[in-house]
Amino acid sequence: MKIGLYFGSFNPIHVAHLIIANHVLNETEIEKLWFVVSPHNPFKNENTLLNEYHRLNLVQVATENDNRIKAVDIEFNLPKPSYTSTTLAFLSEKYTEHQFHIIMGSDSFQNLHKWKNAEYIINNYKIFVYTRPGFEIQNTLGANLQVLDAPLLQLSSTQIRQNIKDGKSVRYLLPDKVLEEIEKGSYYKK
Repeated sequence: MKIGLYFGSFNPIHVAHLIIANHVLNETEIEKLWFVVSPHNPFKNENTLLNEYHRLNLVQVATENDNRIKAVDIEFNLPKPSYTSTTLAFLSEKYTEHQFHIIMGSDSFQNLHKWKNAEYIINNYKIFVYTRPGFEIQNTLGANLQVLDAPLLQLSSTQIRQNIKDGKSVRYLLPDKVLEEIEKGSYYKK
């Protein structure tokens, strides 16, 4: 089976993540999509992250009614910080029956050359890239690349967290059930 791996902190997951996931599933050969919740991205400050189990739960709540999508905690049991190359090697060895592909924004793709074992990723995996405003897609790495004509939404988890902290509405930016969980847990208030 062709599985798309959408890596991220998902701090929190929002509607733009879900729109990208749906677009990938509708418009590419990918049959299933796994949201890979990263406990600690080496490029992000760990202090700004909600606990990984809470973030995983938010992704599960957001995707619970779509059997094409799965929230996975595979990186929770791998060494930290989380490196995509390590996760890919682990998944490819564990699930030999699947063919894994990577889904990322053009901002991440621009920085791919800085990632640990970037050559391994580029040489072994197809990468689906969606455009993020201000980040042009130039395949100078020679990656097996497919550029997605996905809907553009300028949403960021950072802005959503700030709105919550400031007591502003984030309605319509998050699935209703995710917003309910965030409010119930008082996440991102401080």
